[in-house]
Amino acid sequence: MIREDALAGLPVRGALPALERALEARGTAVLCAPPGTGKTTLVPLALGGLAGGARGASGGPAADRRILVAEPRRIAARAAARRMAWLLGERVGGRVGFTVRGERAVSRETVVEVVTTGVLLQRLQRDQELAGVTTVVLDECHERHLDADTVAAFLLDVRGTLRPELRLVAASATTDAEGWSRLLGNAPVVEAAGVVHPVDVVWAPPARAVRPPHGMRVDPALMVHVASVVRRALAERPGDVLCFLPGVGEIARVAGLLGEVDAEVLQVHGRAPAAVQDAVLSPGRGRRVVLATSVAESSLTVPGVRVVVDSGLAREPRTDHARGLGSLTTVRASQAAGRQRAGRAGREAPGTVYRCWSEAEDGRLPRFPAPEIQVADLTAFALHAACWGDPDASGLALLDPPPAGAMAAARSVLEAIGAVGPSGTVTERGVRMSRLGLHPRLARALVDGAPEVGTRRAAEVVALLSEEPPREYGDDLAAAWRTARRGGDSYGARWRAEAGRLASALSGTSSAPTPPSARPPRSGRAPSPCGPPDGGPGAIGAATPPPTRTGAPAPGTAHRGPGPGDGLSDDTVAGFVTALAFPERVSRARGETAYLMVSGTGAELGEGSRLRTAPWLAVAVADRAPHAASARVRLAAVVDEDTARGAASHLLSRGEEVQWEDGDVVARRVERLGAVELAVRPLVEAGAGLVRAALLEGLRREGTGLLAWSRDAGALRQRLGFLHRVLGEPWPDVSDGALVARADEWLEPELSRSRRRADLARIDAGQALQRLLPWATGDAARLEELAPERLTVPSGSRIRVDYAGEQPVLAVKLQELFGLRETPRLAGVPVLVHLLSPAGRPAAVTADLASFWQEGYRAVRADLRGRYPKHPWPEDPMAAEPTRGVKR
Repeated sequence: MIREDALAGLPVRGALPALERALEARGTAVLCAPPGTGKTTLVPLALGGLAGGARGASGGPAADRRILVAEPRRIAARAAARRMAWLLGERVGGRVGFTVRGERAVSRETVVEVVTTGVLLQRLQRDQELAGVTTVVLDECHERHLDADTVAAFLLDVRGTLRPELRLVAASATTDAEGWSRLLGNAPVVEAAGVVHPVDVVWAPPARAVRPPHGMRVDPALMVHVASVVRRALAERPGDVLCFLPGVGEIARVAGLLGEVDAEVLQVHGRAPAAVQDAVLSPGRGRRVVLATSVAESSLTVPGVRVVVDSGLAREPRTDHARGLGSLTTVRASQAAGRQRAGRAGREAPGTVYRCWSEAEDGRLPRFPAPEIQVADLTAFALHAACWGDPDASGLALLDPPPAGAMAAARSVLEAIGAVGPSGTVTERGVRMSRLGLHPRLARALVDGAPEVGTRRAAEVVALLSEEPPREYGDDLAAAWRTARRGGDSYGARWRAEAGRLASALSGTSSAPTPPSARPPRSGRAPSPCGPPDGGPGAIGAATPPPTRTGAPAPGTAHRGPGPGDGLSDDTVAGFVTALAFPERVSRARGETAYLMVSGTGAELGEGSRLRTAPWLAVAVADRAPHAASARVRLAAVVDEDTARGAASHLLSRGEEVQWEDGDVVARRVERLGAVELAVRPLVEAGAGLVRAALLEGLRREGTGLLAWSRDAGALRQRLGFLHRVLGEPWPDVSDGALVARADEWLEPELSRSRRRADLARIDAGQALQRLLPWATGDAARLEELAPERLTVPSGSRIRVDYAGEQPVLAVKLQELFGLRETPRLAGVPVLVHLLSPAGRPAAVTADLASFWQEGYRAVRADLRGRYPKHPWPEDPMAAEPTRGVKR
């Protein structure tokens, strides 16, 4: 029986006529409705003609109208379907159903089907027309998840080419309405004001400053503060408390700090068991504190909540494309997220939100969360776009275009695994991978691993990789596999279901031969740092014959005779499949806990890791904090060198390497796997070109000081530098960088004859530098005229000129310049004259001799003639005879 009272109380009902008119007129609409108005539940029912008085598409019977509702998360999809079925007085799977990965509840009667955006994306790839579907509602589009943006682009493409009658609704409480309207072809914006219960804002910043989030790290002091705010809220306000935290670790930490509160503490996140999620969405018997990640921001009404405590933090994906590492990072939640979270407190009655930051900080927060397309790994997106027929996504209607660098990195990965060809066109193999509902890396591991280790075992390992096991399982993937097999927790149940789904999905696609380079070793077993696996013999690095079947089969899986991979241990299978998925993360030990990935990224194991003695690892999960030198390994499997070579065979190279290392030329014959050196031998006869390049690298690193610079050579360089600075071309630039860049011109043939550092030290730099003089223009002959090495002074002495500074310097005894009225000029620049005493000490400095004789000489004469009486100190220096000696 339909619950008319509950339906009538949903405020969005008043916006239904306007929404229907917009869809009839344009076929698209943007619906903005505050939290709790019934946007997620009543609107689909009304559009399907099941409730609310709307006629539905074309006004036909409900059987002819199928509505798809796309939610960003599984928990939201299940909850929305259950709520709509409850409003109709039915069970889920009747006229309202849902489909999420690994779970489906629909029937022939289903009119409204709630799906995740990931499921809808897969469905569109199989059935672009969405036969039978009349309307698609994209719920919570403000979250800007990559799958949601991709689905919207594909649906707009379908409307424009195949099904112009397909109706689209973009719905959210805090969306960028203008942007979505423009994307949907200037779609009408329908706003549902509704009855919004007031929510008081209490600013509750920490008393002392806390460290800002850094990578996945959150200051423990902030978590202590959040727990204290929850206790304060319980004391000051009635009703249940919903507390938003960035991740599972922070939820567990705050739950531990709330152990003594007089309330039931529940933890809800994407990995929480379905029973816990259902309990959160049902009324409680007593007072409750619900600790949740952002999964509780939207599409869910948590009954009884009157208070929200907001930590102000969220987790967003980030990808280091240069290193091939992706991870989540903690960021400040956006203003839109803050409004969504606060709205949870006012869904059923007036409420209160405690914000764990200051009001001044609030104004500096970003308006909306960063679109995932701008920060995430785009490999899966690129494969979907290629399968759609638009490899570079240039023809897709997207609110934000994909970054060119991220798309290039994604294309590189897809080419390496054979999913696309050189032009970006999807291959048959790529289509097969796209239909597995996995990241392309994991799809490659499943497709290529199954023929070698068996479909079920490959599916089980890939299921572990697709949803990272709980941290308490440890960082050894094979050990985590055995723990998951034993079951006993919610993760184990989800893992078994996903492994079954993957095995079935793989069986439903065409088979393809495994490349020879992607095959595990058939003899021996991977060295295991954690001792014998469950049910099998062996020790660390033991070279024992392969057991018949080292790893126990999954519960409920019968073993029928020999099959692929039966002679391989769990460690070998886990390492092989992981290496197929992440070949650039294959790592070789360079210490007890330090490793080097073949990509060139350093990696470190955590303290107490059971993988510490493994010579090779295939790293499944690693994250690298900003500015950190190495990544931290979170999950890895042991492999041997043969497996590493096979998985990363595209990075295997052999050749001569001649480099400048430790101050000299080092020549070696090297076999390497990416950045990892496998074998090194000295190279006696290295190629002349390689040696020359190494010597040039030495000059770049250490400068031209490696050459032999006599005093005359240094003086010539200074003279040339002066002329280049003053006159420019054709006088050469003789800085280190310029000289190294023109080494071909001035260091040949000496450079070609050199083999090591000692040979460079024998090159006469002054003689070589002569080659850079402007001989072709004839200006070289003017060198002595423009920048002479020495100047002749009135006494007849030839004094060396110093060109080291900005201005030429002439240091000469004062008496030798008697009678010289004007300052000498070189290349138009006045010489800076250092006038020396008879003892050779500076007595005066001037660039204007005429002025000095008139004004400065008297003071110098008065000061020095008493100390140097044997030297001439005439009253009129212009009339005196210049001399180098004493009085006659």
